Amino acid sequence: MLRALIWDVDGTLAETEHEGHRVAFNEAFADEGLPWHWDEAVYRELLAVTGGKERLRAWWQRVDPSRAGAPETAERIARLHAGKTRRYVERMAAGGIGLRPGVQRLLLQAREAGLRQAIATTTTPDNVDALLVATLGGAAGPGAGLFECIGAGDVVPHKKPAPDIYHWVLQRLGLRADECLAIEDSAPGVAAARAAGLAVLVTRSRYTAGAALPPVLADLDHLGEAHLPAQGTAAGQPWQGIVTPEQLRAWCAAAVAAA
Repeated sequence: MLRALIWDVDGTLAETEHEGHRVAFNEAFADEGLPWHWDEAVYRELLAVTGGKERLRAWWQRVDPSRAGAPETAERIARLHAGKTRRYVERMAAGGIGLRPGVQRLLLQAREAGLRQAIATTTTPDNVDALLVATLGGAAGPGAGLFECIGAGDVVPHKKPAPDIYHWVLQRLGLRADECLAIEDSAPGVAAARAAGLAVLVTRSRYTAGAALPPVLADLDHLGEAHLPAQGTAAGQPWQGIVTPEQLRAWCAAAVAAA
């Protein structure tokens, strides 16, 4: 029986990578006087590395490998990441980045249907809070109390594609992996969820639209709205429609029956 949904954040809840994180990184570079700029092509490559500090470290190894491992570099990466987070929170508070199609609808419908919900992400807690307040109103908005557990940032030693964050969230929910469904947008996220034993629904984002992914429960362009049905595949077959709690339960039950 499906009892909980576990959501990724960046690219899944909202298209935060392109106009949120990428721009905030570039602003942080300018603040530090660094002549770096991550355009869309570069950022797409760097998204193979999960975690902001880890992404900065991978970039440093590319542009200055001789100093990438130096103690002062680690300190500067931490400062750059803190500045990037501040810039991201400022951009999110100013508006302009909304939830992806069908996300708010499914979040609220899932709550009404008795499904528990949690977050499993590599982004920092501050970034998660900024997104939820800007899009769902925080404690005073429609999203109040939606997420029973938020696994974010450095609460686990290894980030996606390692399954650590999903194990962490499952432990706090007190649920088995086969009682939960992960909602992801990327290959590292899918790998992490599958390694933890979860079925996965993919809603491909701007940066993952053409990526090769392993088989999942359903692979869609988004979650769908009445005026904008989702399209993709489910159980390996073409599918179009609106993702609802009832549809998720049906897919999960069919997958169990076929196993």
